[in-house]
Amino acid sequence: MLNNGFFLFSHEKERTKAAYLWTFILNAPFWAIFNMLPFILVKDLGASALQITVLVTLKPAVSLLSVYWSDYVKERADRLVPNVVLGSVLSKIPFLFLPWITNIWMIIGIYAFYMLLQRGVVPAWMELLKLGVEKESRSRIVSYGITLSYVASAIFPVFFGWMMDDYDEAWRIIFPIVSLFSLVSLYFQLQIPAQEENKAPKRALSLLAPWKTLFKLLRERRDFFHFQMGFMLGGFGLIILQPILPDFYTHVLNLNYKELGLATNLCKGVGFALASPFWANWISRAPIFRFTSLVAFVSALFALQLLFAQSLFIWLFAAYISYGFMQAGSQLVWKLSGPIFSPDEDSSAYTSVNILMVGIRGLIANPLGGLIAYGAGLTGVMLLSVFLCLSGSLYLFRAGQRMKLVEASP
Repeated sequence: MLNNGFFLFSHEKERTKAAYLWTFILNAPFWAIFNMLPFILVKDLGASALQITVLVTLKPAVSLLSVYWSDYVKERADRLVPNVVLGSVLSKIPFLFLPWITNIWMIIGIYAFYMLLQRGVVPAWMELLKLGVEKESRSRIVSYGITLSYVASAIFPVFFGWMMDDYDEAWRIIFPIVSLFSLVSLYFQLQIPAQEENKAPKRALSLLAPWKTLFKLLRERRDFFHFQMGFMLGGFGLIILQPILPDFYTHVLNLNYKELGLATNLCKGVGFALASPFWANWISRAPIFRFTSLVAFVSALFALQLLFAQSLFIWLFAAYISYGFMQAGSQLVWKLSGPIFSPDEDSSAYTSVNILMVGIRGLIANPLGGLIAYGAGLTGVMLLSVFLCLSGSLYLFRAGQRMKLVEASP
């Protein structure tokens, strides 16, 4: 799968690939415990429904600020590596102080700050891969990176769950350890070949610049507009579930940390690992609309299986195998859609639009999910999720058919 350059940087062309993959591998333990944080806040610190709703809302909503981090690299290839390195460092520093932080709102702020930078560096990474990796290899490298992270993240939560069930607030020690471990990736990131400084005039940071880019691309590129609308519907369906999940697992299914790690992360990792070769192979051959339509359809299966899990626990395992299957395709198309829609342009602008759209739907969908749960219960939220995901799948499929007709017309 990977040659010696992955380990030793024996060839300059391999350094970008190796840095990308090692970043995912070394961040996997951190990502595993980070994803358990909403449940930790409920079980160990007694977080309220309002606090959990705010946390899960901020996770996507901070993407509206992430674009300002990524806007720094637009048409400035020389800034790509510093953007990635600084983002890695700043995002992990707050977690080193978690053993001494008791305020839930402060922990929520640290959580949101990490997500801001985690999404903010994506355009820089995608442009680095576009500049340093052959087009034919790009989807495989992205798929390998995400798969390695998910497989590792499937194992660690079971181990972490055992520690947290047996030792009070063990997570306070786990977070600093895995944060320091993930920062080893800085060595590999600093090996990425430096890009030449662009000759274009330097731009001042503008608060309106990312939004102008969004409206410009959606207005001028109808294919990209339809892709975003379909992805928005499917993503909306998934996000409205997030406010109810900690309560669902804690008070409806009564999961402990070990069961939570096994049912969610392990099954999700299995589904992801099984699906990744399929998605990585298909994305280079299938039209992007058909590809994303199938992703949204599998999202609907996840929500439907969660609904069944209230009656039969085995459906929870099936749901997260489906979720892993869906995520393998979703992560791939979300990250690669920028390079796909911009074969001869700077891809960071397109990827930044993806990030902005995450923030917009998160800002609306998470509070809406909490309100619907209050009025219609968990079942009402899950049924709406199924409907929205299926609507997104149908929209993308029909948009793909329309794009074909437009391309075929004289």
